[in-house]
Amino acid sequence: MSDSSKIHIFDHVGLDDDAVKDALKFSRGVFEYHSPERAIDELGQQSLSSNGEAKLLLLVDITTLHRVRQLIPRGLEKLVAIAIISSPEELTDYGDYTQLLDSREVFDIIETPVSSMRLGVLLRRTQLYFQYRGKLDVLRYELSEQQDELKKLNEIGVALSSEQDISTLLELILTISMDITNADAGTLYIVEENTGATFDKHNYLANKQLRFKYSKNFTKGTSSFLNATMPITPKSISGYVAMSGKSVELNDVYEIPEGTPYGFNPSFDRTINYRTKSMLVIPMLNRDKETIGVIQLLNKKRDANAKLMSESETHKYVIPFNQKDENFIGSMASQAAVAYENRLLYDSIRVLFEGFIQASVTAIEARDPTTSGHSGRVATLTVGIAEIVDKSDRPPFKDVKFTRQDLQEIKYASLLHDFGKIGVREPVLVKARKLYEEELSTIKNRYEIMKKAVELRYTREKVQYLLDKSRDEALKIIGDLDRQCNDKLLELDEFLQFILKVNEPTVMRSEGFGKLKEIQSKIFAFNDDEVYTYLTDIEAARLSIPKGSLDEAERREIESHVTHTYNFLKQIPWTNDLRNVPIIAYSHHEKLDGSGYPLKLGLDAIPVQSKMMTISDIYDALTANDRPYKRAVPIDRALDILGYEVKEKKVDSDLFNLFVDSKVFELTLSADVERAS
Repeated sequence: MSDSSKIHIFDHVGLDDDAVKDALKFSRGVFEYHSPERAIDELGQQSLSSNGEAKLLLLVDITTLHRVRQLIPRGLEKLVAIAIISSPEELTDYGDYTQLLDSREVFDIIETPVSSMRLGVLLRRTQLYFQYRGKLDVLRYELSEQQDELKKLNEIGVALSSEQDISTLLELILTISMDITNADAGTLYIVEENTGATFDKHNYLANKQLRFKYSKNFTKGTSSFLNATMPITPKSISGYVAMSGKSVELNDVYEIPEGTPYGFNPSFDRTINYRTKSMLVIPMLNRDKETIGVIQLLNKKRDANAKLMSESETHKYVIPFNQKDENFIGSMASQAAVAYENRLLYDSIRVLFEGFIQASVTAIEARDPTTSGHSGRVATLTVGIAEIVDKSDRPPFKDVKFTRQDLQEIKYASLLHDFGKIGVREPVLVKARKLYEEELSTIKNRYEIMKKAVELRYTREKVQYLLDKSRDEALKIIGDLDRQCNDKLLELDEFLQFILKVNEPTVMRSEGFGKLKEIQSKIFAFNDDEVYTYLTDIEAARLSIPKGSLDEAERREIESHVTHTYNFLKQIPWTNDLRNVPIIAYSHHEKLDGSGYPLKLGLDAIPVQSKMMTISDIYDALTANDRPYKRAVPIDRALDILGYEVKEKKVDSDLFNLFVDSKVFELTLSADVERAS
């Protein structure tokens, strides 16, 4: 028996030699006895310091207990057991000596004289004491390891669940698996639907295939996303794991036992001059125990930093994966599967929602095709301004930061900022000129009727003169009638041309209002029953619109689209990171001086995101070349007009300067080219 496995007895009380000998007779060499003559202070200190694994039984009386305890070096208390051996008188003088048993080292108290039988019982108890202490230490160590593993799994779970990018998530899953197991290489496969394969609700894998999604090799210094696919069959190791949902652990993939359904294809090793030896393949199972991915780990190493540059180095450093690796990666794979499936679900919901938003924008623009693409361009410009603001380290934007979720919120608000136009009457929404098409058509028809009536009236007069007068007299009068008829027709044509001119949504000069009143005052009597006004009161009122194509009522109806937008958007149960979409869209027509609509908010009440959108909205409306009611304004002119709005304290000057200096407006130039072509 080695010295480190023995229990050394240091007798400081001087037990009876015969009792000691009798007790040690049955110890089978487990104990080594040190008599009092060997100076316990010196010998105990030497044994404790030089023999760190030796177990010690100290026999002391109650009066020297404190001094003996001081001899025990810190950290080695677990190797020491103390038995108090004192006379009844000493124990009585001490008082409540039983409280000493609460001490970790003191495990027995014996009254003198000590018989060989009582000493034998003490030695047996000592053996059991150290055995229990050893088992307890092992349990503590295992518990500590389990706690560390649970902590690591929790940390991994947090890392996996917080990662929002699918590609990064997959890379993270493989990287963590390799780091935990000291694997030199690894591959991550994802189970995906095989296009064109028939779906079978009774066989989950019937229409599935494995896709090589991510690969990493420490020795070769490579890591890449892959797109190759392979069928799910039991012939390949990964295919077998995917089908069975069970892990596979191989000490050497070149020595797979006969009768195993799968095999290893060494061609990839030859291609990259590599030697695969140990392998651990773990399925990623979802909540329904369906395989959604496979983690394949290669070559577990003794030294994580070793590189396997040759086959000899592979045999030197590579060791088999163990049960602990399998258990840990299996637990981690379960978390990874949940995180991956959650991310897929989140992305599908996001795609669905963005599809809904795009469909909404399409619905808006279908009602007013002339503004096609406007919402998308406003979103591009507004997000562009926000990104510049986020990067700015100068006042007043030094402390204004936008997260990825904030930018998404701005994008959605911009795309939907005009959605309320779906609640505006279509004739008003698409009204390109002052008169509605049917009103203009009525006027044109009226003037055509009046012209025909004039021609008919003068024709009748000419026929009557031909019947009543001589030919020469009639011809002289007919010439005058033709001139009068032509003058009348010319006047009607001039009036109609003026009406067509002022119908355009341009700024009308003061003399134009007088001309309209003149036309409105005229009537044409075809007969006693048919009297035509050159312009009705409603038509004259519309043509008198001083600027643009809308009268005040129509303008208010158009402006109401902002309120319709807000009322619609606030019905959507937005998540916390998108909660401000309705109010951002609601405020995009507000002006800093309070002259905007619909709330007439002031400078401090307008969200900065809305101030950005205001600039984008005005700029795109000015430069759009697809509006039938106005010509596109050149970029320089559009920026000048925005600059004028800045001087009038209507548009934010700092945001406008960023818009110009960073040339954010160029983000939509390609879209302008496409529209023009």
